[in-house]
Amino acid sequence: MSTLKSRDNVFAGSVLDVGVETHAMPDGRCSAFEIIRHPGGAAILPVLADGRVLLIRQFRPAIGEMVYEVPAGRLEPGESARGCAARELIEEAGYAAAKILPLGSFWSTVGFCDERIYLFLGKELSEVEQQLEPDEVIDLCPMRLDEALTKISSGEILDSKTQLALLHYQGLCEGNGV
Repeated sequence: MSTLKSRDNVFAGSVLDVGVETHAMPDGRCSAFEIIRHPGGAAILPVLADGRVLLIRQFRPAIGEMVYEVPAGRLEPGESARGCAARELIEEAGYAAAKILPLGSFWSTVGFCDERIYLFLGKELSEVEQQLEPDEVIDLCPMRLDEALTKISSGEILDSKTQLALLHYQGLCEGNGV
């Protein structure tokens, strides 16, 4: 473990904070790191009644492209990861899930950021009104699981949270855990 000795904030925004932190390392040396602090996020893989998974294609300005993803978003203050996943499913896809099951979590970019993303599986879906934010451009893309897995192999699905959610779901299906 390291011990945080100091933090000089460089930027504080609505999505993340950037700072230079000095840590006492496990071997006793002190080192400075550029660190992004993020409240964390949640993502949900919706499974339709016919067994298809529901991915979205969302425009992402950081890379200037439409990207295949699972519905996901940033945790709001005091919000649970499960609550965030349920909210994002409604907002981005226009579905509510009667069953939300955990698929695990991961650190998105551990080398410079503390963002932890929680993954969920959404089942027993019902259509509700989609509630896109003004800056969101989203297409719904239902597909069979094998099609989605092929898109991972072909490089069409490069988003890590989506890859992990699909691979965890594949493991559940193969083990008949769903």
